[in-house]
Amino acid sequence: MIKEDLQKIGLTEGEARAYIAMLELGSSTVGPIAKKSGISYSKVYEVLQRLIEKGFVSFIIKEKTKYFQAVKPSLLTKFLDRQESEIEKNREMLKQIIPQLEGFRNNREEKQEVEIFVGMKGLRTANEKMFSNVNKKEEALFLYVYKENFGEIIDDFYYKLAPFYKQIGIKFKGLGSKEWSKSEYIKKNSHFIEARYIDSPLPGTIDIYQDKVLQVAWGEKPIGILIQSKEIAENYRNYFNSLWKISKK
Repeated sequence: MIKEDLQKIGLTEGEARAYIAMLELGSSTVGPIAKKSGISYSKVYEVLQRLIEKGFVSFIIKEKTKYFQAVKPSLLTKFLDRQESEIEKNREMLKQIIPQLEGFRNNREEKQEVEIFVGMKGLRTANEKMFSNVNKKEEALFLYVYKENFGEIIDDFYYKLAPFYKQIGIKFKGLGSKEWSKSEYIKKNSHFIEARYIDSPLPGTIDIYQDKVLQVAWGEKPIGILIQSKEIAENYRNYFNSLWKISKK
């Protein structure tokens, strides 16, 4: 039990056995300590050196021979005091270097996540999150698949978002089908939306900005899927640019 308790405060099993052996032996050379503690002779010097460094053991030299002795148990609280002091120093040091460590992680790891938003309020939140870190030099891209039965609902949704887009100063380039040209929303907001039309089928209603892609499925209860992935956003951006080259004003 004593051995296990000494291990709990920071000694290895071998160190605990050697310390207990020296308490029983008193001042002693290496041989009796190795025999009493059950530590091999080849390793006992290493164990004793660690105990000296931790403050559990001292030694004297008599006639060129080292004699080791255990420090009084009542003095061992100083070992815990030193540990507490070191822990506090390490804690303060860690606080200082955490920002640097986070910087290494952020540089190495590319954030990737997927979130699902449901309903008009959910789509509003998805848009706000997508454009939460706007760089006015970067354009947002979008593909739009026109759905006649939801056209007015969709236009109304984006009408209500227009003040938000204007406030953050974002500009859009968009591609849609010919039917989309009837949209009053596009006509009234051409100052921040450059729209073109294309005959080729489009994969869906999709926004692309920085490292994010928002895909929306319009229906009775619309659903938005917000993907944060640099690779996926770049793939969509390349796809958009290839279509933009063959589109019509």
